[in-house]
Amino acid sequence: MNNPVQPLWQPSADAIAKTQMDQFRQFVNRQHQLSLADYHALYQWSVEQREQFWSALWAFSEVIASERGDSVLGADTMPGAEWFPGAKLNFAENLLRYRDDRAALVERLENGARRELSYRELYDRVEQLASALVEAGVGKGDRVAGFMPNIIDTVVAMLATTSLGAVWTSCSPDFGINGVLDRFGQVAPKVLFACEGYFYNGKTLDSLPRLEEIVARIDSIEKLVVVPVARSAEETGQAIAGLDKAVSLHDFAGAAPARALTFEQTEFNHPLYIMYSSGTTGVPKCIVHGVGGTLLQHIKEHRLHTDINRDDTLFYFTTCGWMMWNWLVSGLACGATLVLFDGSPFYPAAEGLWDMADEEGISVFGTSAKYIAALEKAEVKPRESHKLEKLRAVLSTGSPLAHEGFRYVYRDIKSDVCLSSISGGTDIVSCFALGNPTLPVYPGELQCRGLGMAVEVWDDDGKPVQGEKGELVCAKSFPCMPIGFWNDPEGSKYHSAYFENWPGVWAHGDYAEITEHGGVIIYGRSDAVLNPGGVRIGTAEIYRQVEKVEEVLDSICIGQQWRDDVRVVLFVVLREGVTLDDELVQKIRTTIRANTTPRHVPAKVIQVADIPRTISGKIVELAVRNVVHGKPVKNQEALANPEALKLFENLPELSGE
Repeated sequence: MNNPVQPLWQPSADAIAKTQMDQFRQFVNRQHQLSLADYHALYQWSVEQREQFWSALWAFSEVIASERGDSVLGADTMPGAEWFPGAKLNFAENLLRYRDDRAALVERLENGARRELSYRELYDRVEQLASALVEAGVGKGDRVAGFMPNIIDTVVAMLATTSLGAVWTSCSPDFGINGVLDRFGQVAPKVLFACEGYFYNGKTLDSLPRLEEIVARIDSIEKLVVVPVARSAEETGQAIAGLDKAVSLHDFAGAAPARALTFEQTEFNHPLYIMYSSGTTGVPKCIVHGVGGTLLQHIKEHRLHTDINRDDTLFYFTTCGWMMWNWLVSGLACGATLVLFDGSPFYPAAEGLWDMADEEGISVFGTSAKYIAALEKAEVKPRESHKLEKLRAVLSTGSPLAHEGFRYVYRDIKSDVCLSSISGGTDIVSCFALGNPTLPVYPGELQCRGLGMAVEVWDDDGKPVQGEKGELVCAKSFPCMPIGFWNDPEGSKYHSAYFENWPGVWAHGDYAEITEHGGVIIYGRSDAVLNPGGVRIGTAEIYRQVEKVEEVLDSICIGQQWRDDVRVVLFVVLREGVTLDDELVQKIRTTIRANTTPRHVPAKVIQVADIPRTISGKIVELAVRNVVHGKPVKNQEALANPEALKLFENLPELSGE
């Protein structure tokens, strides 16, 4: 059966043959005497023969390790799978495999400042800082935290930490005191790297008052290393003179004795990163990711699914509080140039990141679906104002990218790019479904499931379905599953987070569909699915239609308990000067009804001034639903704008018909 929807982009046979994905397919065919003809055949083999697949990926990507071990998979259980049980390796060593004069990191700040570091210089900087950390008593298994913007020094600190077998954890400097304490307070870091200030949306923000309180309230911190960003090195030194346990980065690194950089060899599942859930249902979960699983999965996603090589310049708009920072930094293992940007993407103008794309020759541009929607609403058309000569791929994540977002990219950014909507999360520090340079791009779809990931969509009876909506699961174990949660010795929190629905099967919490040609559509979080009259509706289906209404800038949709049923309530943020009258309400409802079903049409449409989002930009439907129903919202420090929750309290519009 032919798909009636035409692809927006399709690679040529010649282009496919040049990709690392296709080279890997041929590598597998030679190694295993197979005749896998295309990606779909390769994917099926990778899931059915997971041990052979991950072993082939290890060999193809030339993982650096002192030992690989004899077996690929010991216990094959979820949780608790034992991948490469005999391996010994170091994460930083694999990211620092290149030591030449090519650009490794380019740092761009909102105020126009720019720095660049070559691979050789990066190695030297990591060597010096690792020596300083050893002097500070940091060793294997210790935690080192970063309260840092997305700058070169953050990457250097992470690499120095992980070279020692220590564990890196970070959040962005826009977190409030309680947000930092809720995270770092649980994992007890020995050293904290922190900026003294940063720039955002035309403002200079001071971090020093928060640093003083953080150090006072987290007893484990023995050293506070303060990194100058908004001040000069001299000004920073003066400003921290009276700050307990504080030392400037310059003095901390400068006092370290000369020590050759060595790479502590650890087991495959040794802790690498501690990351934090951004939900608002309690104190953040501390998700522990391992060295080997993170490395292998990121190499797979960069080299095969994104085709990144040494000639690429990779950019992802992210903060250090979002897993996409960790994903971006792994691009060093491919030898690419990474662009680190810190600031507002719309300051001083909406075109700012595209100016940077031209100036730096960015070839892979990563961002959020929210940013793409905001660009379209602002009527920005980079295709008309910028060259974008090197740009060959655009990546989008954070929330489902609507069909209109796909069309906008091809119409107004560049027609000849591989647009890859990608989805996974902090839980796996990577993707379940993502892009593929050998496959066509269809509007509203993620191109494919990731190699080696047995991703399926299950109905309520736990049976796999195709062309139908259901729960996204991973039916077989995979190397980048978390090792566990910090401070969860029995594993009960970890188990209840992913394995409660179906024992031994990872239930990710996404409401999704696998299309007939192997693509994936994400309809939103399954715990935010609306259920009017017992019919399940993904919120993304409604957002897609609302985005067509030009008067609406932003929206959030929830189900309100009403008369023994659920009714759909839509909150909208409107353009300046626009008010929500009966005519606009009717326009919104008509737009939704025309392209979905009558059950999708909101019973209530209510104007609000703002919509609460996590610091990584995700809307929080559950938090709003709790407020509407008079329930408490925990972990409000995960929100960029927690004050917005008050806009949803005790609304008279929701108390009547």
